[in-house]
Parts: sequence; C-alpha cells; structure tokens
Amino acid sequence: MKMRPRLVEVRQRVLKQNDLIARELRQRFLDSGIYVVSLVSSPGSGKTAFLERTLSLARQKYRTAALVGDLATDNDAVRLARSQAPVKQITTGTVCHLEAEMIRNALDGWMDPQLELLFIENVGNLVCPSSYDLGENLRLVLMSVTEGEDKPLKYPTIYNTADVAIITKTDLAVAVEFDAAMAHTNIHAVRPGMEILDISVKSGQGMENWMRLLESHITEARAAHAGKETQSTGAVE
Repeated sequence: MKMRPRLVEVRQRVLKQNDLIARELRQRFLDSGIYVVSLVSSPGSGKTAFLERTLSLARQKYRTAALVGDLATDNDAVRLARSQAPVKQITTGTVCHLEAEMIRNALDGWMDPQLELLFIENVGNLVCPSSYDLGENLRLVLMSVTEGEDKPLKYPTIYNTADVAIITKTDLAVAVEFDAAMAHTNIHAVRPGMEILDISVKSGQGMENWMRLLESHITEARAAHAGKETQSTGAVE
C-alpha cells in the first residue's frame, strides 16, 4: 500500500514527459507538412495487412513512410516493405506500447525532408497505447470480426482516445457469425458518433472508402494550416 502513491507519481511524470515530446513532434510534423496516422489494435486484428495495402495505395499520391513497433521481431517491417514505401522498425523489448520519445529517436536521421504522410503501427495491445500521445493527427483503432462484437465494451479507453474505428476481415463475418450491427452499436455506446469503416483487405471491400476518408482528413489539415499561416502573415503585416 505504501508503494502505490510512489507508483502513481512515477506514472504521472512519465506521461507528462511523453506529452511534452508529443507536442514537440506534433509541431515538427505541422511545420514539415507531414500528416501522421497511428494504428492501434490487439494482436491478430489484421493491422499489418491493412497498413500494407494502405501504404501501396497512399504512395501513389503522397510521399509515404511507416514506423512499426513490435516487442521483438522485425517481421512486420519486412512485410510492409513490400509496399515499396520506406519502413523502419522500432523494437520495444518489454515495453508494450510506443512512446513519443521512441518516435522522435526513430525519425532522427531517417525522415525524408519531403515526406507527406507517415503511418505509425503501434504494438499489438489495447490497454497501454491509449495513454500515450505520439503526436499523430489521426488515430485508428482496429478490431477484426473474429474478436467478437463486444471488444469495444471490454476496452472502452482505446476507443475514446481514437478517431476512427476500423472493423477488419469482414470477408470472414458470415463464417464466424459476426453481428456487424451489434458491433457498431457497441462502438457508439462507448464513443457516440464515432466513424466506423468495415473493411476486408482480402476482397478490397471498404478500402476505397478508407482512402477517401484519409484524403479528406489530409486536405482539411492542410487547409487549416494554410489558413493559420495566412492569419499569422496578416498579423505581422
């Protein structure tokens, strides 16, 4: 019992430091014109397959790259490299999530000065990543139809810290008797109004909708930044 206040204090200090670095990263990305998307999910959700397909499509229009977090292997990074986008592995060891400092360290000396779109694939985990801001513009939380409709109810925090929910492997929905309507209801019970996309990387279902959504977010972010720069210039004049 005596150790609990100390543990809380350490955790708060760690999160505060992470937030400071995340703000630094967010400003760095903004200044460089880079839009950043992070992906969180439990293991086996199809996150890497989804990202590989996304990278292949996105690099047709944007200078795109990816950072990939994993506890031990570089298997995901090797797989994602097939998209021909630059990919860098972040090995976390015993740490079950990525932190802002890991992102900052990984970018140093690696980031293309002309990079426009960066994806960050977090370690497969639905608990720890929810507390760590990585300086991203958009956070996706993925769940597959094989995980069950109640996943959002079991892990509400990650849904409350994400912007868009992606339901993957929809080509298996009938086989596993997945109730899509119930899954949507459960997501909205945790996060009312959250945007949800149903996707099958295998069949391609929903990928066009996803890329359209991504492009709209990038366009909005660029327009907002341009507007602020115009206001700033006007103020100086």
